[in-house]
Amino acid sequence: MTPPPEDIQLIGKEVAIRWPDGHEDYFDPEYLRARSPSAENIGEKDIFGVKHGGTDQREFPGVIVKGWAFSGNYGVVFHFSDGHNTGIYTWEYLRKIGA
Repeated sequence: MTPPPEDIQLIGKEVAIRWPDGHEDYFDPEYLRARSPSAENIGEKDIFGVKHGGTDQREFPGVIVKGWAFSGNYGVVFHFSDGHNTGIYTWEYLRKIGA
């Protein structure tokens, strides 16, 4: 299990995350928004593997992160300027997309 970050901050428009091992990630808000793991964004699969919902939109020009809320001890939900706030970004997922 990926441990929670030591700090999350907005630096300019970027989301900066400092991890316990000293690694730092800097995320452009448009990049984060495009990779939202929410069902609204990527859809959901039923028991037969058929995808339902989601969107084909992959670019979100001008979107910014207005804030965030922790989801338990395993992730964070970002609040975007376009109103999106349903994707839970787990610590593991953030490390993966930051690499």
